Amino acid sequence: MNYARHNKELGETLLKPENPVIFMKPDSSILRNRRPFFLPDHLGRVDYETELVVRISRLGKSIEARFADRYWDAVTLGIDFTARDLQAQLRSKGMPWELCKGFDQSAVVGDWVPKENVEDLQDLHFNLDIDGQTVQTAHTADMIHPVAKVIEYVSAFCTLKTGDLIFTGTPVGVGPVSIGQHLQGFLEGKNVLDFHIR
Repeated sequence: MNYARHNKELGETLLKPENPVIFMKPDSSILRNRRPFFLPDHLGRVDYETELVVRISRLGKSIEARFADRYWDAVTLGIDFTARDLQAQLRSKGMPWELCKGFDQSAVVGDWVPKENVEDLQDLHFNLDIDGQTVQTAHTADMIHPVAKVIEYVSAFCTLKTGDLIFTGTPVGVGPVSIGQHLQGFLEGKNVLDFHIR
């Protein structure tokens, strides 16, 4: 919930939460190296959510936003796959979201762009294409909570460790995936995410 228009897309008003909305995915959810995503039969509708991802490069606890830049070393795009039917059921009962967000291979991670090639985290453009059609576009300047604040907030509760990945929220345009689709993510015009749905 880090882009206002996406919040509205999910049936909310133009929500601007005081703090970032946080959930976790286990390491078994990570899908790398452009491998295909196998659509689970038992989860119903599964939606793509394209996000900027930062890779943590050192141990950190209670990191102030002004020092957050010292704690990451690369960025990429990722897909936060969400079992939308299950999410609706869980939300209606006031239950945690982890089952609809943390299932196996639900966190697709693209090719890393080193920090030295990134001038400003809050001035990056990215988009997702499915079968050659653009379905999501974003500019990180539109984030409600910039990456530095997200790092500050998360590290107040959980010690960040080398190799941790922080997905930073999706823009408007989420939707379901189906078998046979080809997903490609572009960060500043560079193809960093490329895989198929099986």
